[in-house]
Amino acid sequence: MNKQNAVFWLRVSYWIGAVIDGFATIPMLFPRFARIVFGFPEFTPGPAYRYAMGMGAALMLGWTVLLLWADQDPLARKGVLLITVFPAIMGIIGTEVYAVTTGFIPLGKVIGTWALQILLIALFSGSYFNAARYEGKYQPPH
Repeated sequence: MNKQNAVFWLRVSYWIGAVIDGFATIPMLFPRFARIVFGFPEFTPGPAYRYAMGMGAALMLGWTVLLLWADQDPLARKGVLLITVFPAIMGIIGTEVYAVTTGFIPLGKVIGTWALQILLIALFSGSYFNAARYEGKYQPPH
């Protein structure tokens, strides 16, 4: 792994994460879109939902900016990818599992999201460990 390759994959990860996070704010800010995406029947959000989603959207947009900030010094800020995997992505997956097991969201509505999240976990983890290997800070087990 050379530096150019390590930086390339870090940047790919940061930008893909930022774009996906940016799009993820849409159903959070616009309940009509959430109804379509998540399959909520006759969904009319009240103040509690709008409050919670507003808080979540602010954090999602903040994470979008964090990923773009990490892109400005990719190697030094590679740790952002690990905290994006855990607790961020893993926390979202846990919340989705809860929503499915309680019947709040149909399983079919999250399968695609879970596939995307697994791909992101693989990309972010792989990019991080490739960069760490380049820097000599990570030795894979033999």
